[in-house]
Amino acid sequence: MTTAREIMTADVTCVKDRETLAEAAHKMAELNVGSLPICGEDNQLKGMLTDRDIVIKTIAADRDPAEVTAADVAQGKPVTIGADDDADEILRTMGQYKVRRLPVIDGHQLVGIVALADVARALPDRSVGDLMDAISTP
Repeated sequence: MTTAREIMTADVTCVKDRETLAEAAHKMAELNVGSLPICGEDNQLKGMLTDRDIVIKTIAADRDPAEVTAADVAQGKPVTIGADDDADEILRTMGQYKVRRLPVIDGHQLVGIVALADVARALPDRSVGDLMDAISTP
């Protein structure tokens, strides 16, 4: 069975929890991505930051992205998947939590990200369609 390690994107750049959202936005633009994991000084995963977080929780809330840090918008414990978890677990977790990106953890270390696009490339159309339905249902 396919595992998270086999389909994940392994080259992951973190935004540090003390970096501003302006700095994070520049990283996103440079990497051409819409989200970044938030990591602490210990390189432990603290959350996920999306371009939507920057717009909705900061700019639309009249907050200055040059003053707001990634830690300020991180919410609770991030939803993750184990590196050796199989495709069924990936699909179940994405569907249950309605997330399009799952940080992949090996022990306590972030080793990659499984995005919806990774799932679409690696798994049968039927599984991907069912996942899209689960994620899209309010």
